[in-house]
Amino acid sequence: MDLAYSAEYDDFRSEVQQFLKEHGHKSPKGRMGWGKTDDEGRSWQQLLIEHGYAARTIPKEYGGYGAEADVLKNHIIAEEFVKAKARPGHSGDPRLVPTLLELGTEAQKKAYIGPTISGEMTWCQGYSEPGSGSDLASLSTKAVLEGDEWVINGQKIWTSGAQYADMIFCLVRTEPDAPKHQGISYLVFKMDTPGIEVRPLVTMTGEAIFNETFYTDVRVPKDQIIGARGEGWFVANATLKHERGSLGDPNQLETRFGALVKMLKSEKIDGKPLIKYPAYRDRLLQLQARVLSMKCNGMRILSASIKDQEPGLCRWIVKLLGCELNHQMAALAIDAMGELGVLYEDSPYLRDYGMWQRNYMLDLGLIIGGGTAQIQKNMIGERALGLPKEPKYKD
Repeated sequence: MDLAYSAEYDDFRSEVQQFLKEHGHKSPKGRMGWGKTDDEGRSWQQLLIEHGYAARTIPKEYGGYGAEADVLKNHIIAEEFVKAKARPGHSGDPRLVPTLLELGTEAQKKAYIGPTISGEMTWCQGYSEPGSGSDLASLSTKAVLEGDEWVINGQKIWTSGAQYADMIFCLVRTEPDAPKHQGISYLVFKMDTPGIEVRPLVTMTGEAIFNETFYTDVRVPKDQIIGARGEGWFVANATLKHERGSLGDPNQLETRFGALVKMLKSEKIDGKPLIKYPAYRDRLLQLQARVLSMKCNGMRILSASIKDQEPGLCRWIVKLLGCELNHQMAALAIDAMGELGVLYEDSPYLRDYGMWQRNYMLDLGLIIGGGTAQIQKNMIGERALGLPKEPKYKD
């Protein structure tokens, strides 16, 4: 990959810098929550889309900016937003929108992508069930076609943001007699559909991030299916591919690292910034090296995507390494705060809105959620490196 910047890219960097100089004060402050995007967040997102700093490569007919993919311009945008401490834009739900672009019908793309990237429509994911977590294909929530409607009955768990979401993309079993990987369909429907009950689950962060969701005779129009009937496992894996990438996003890693550096410069012992102490500085430099490696790895993935190539191993490692790296950065921040690192909620002594305490717990959960670290290592070994499969033992 040639990372030399020509005059074209120098001019583009100047454009981004000028935009941030004029509009950076409009960037929402404080940490992002799990609820609906507020008016300030939607206004900022729309401004970024209009200038090509969010939803950059999503076609205009679906509400995006419509630019050609360009690795270096993406890198410049991310770099300048980090420097300006401005909230970066996004391309809607990082799991669903790429799935729709790849596998959705034209009507589905027009109906869902625009409102999603603008923040007007929020989504949750109906995958895991009480008895189907790591073995997702064994799910039992069923959908039966009655006339022009699917009738859904069952239960999901660990449904992130379900209490706020407008819509859900949900895996259901539509072919009960087919092998478990071949009898699943991928439906999308409104969360206010009659028959849906949501029960929040409070996690160790103190927040109700996840939920149990129950479906009793939920009726969904039969055309609200992504892909073909019984081929939901294929669609679900497309979504999971994008989800794993979003959990280790290199731009988010770099933004968080910048906040960590700022903390180590501001927190002091005997009037001396912590960054001056070798013990803290050495840990910071180790994390910086890993952040930079993930950033380069992200550029490899983006380059392969632009060329319609399969990234291979570099895609498989993102979730595993990204979640662990986020957790280690939060751990250093908590250590740096000393006794203040154990504070929660509304203490006047909280640093960064309590972000580090929350992230320490949340990132520990994400090392497990979305496929545990152990499962990720098995997948990397078997699917990316071609190692022999783990032996299966019978009782």
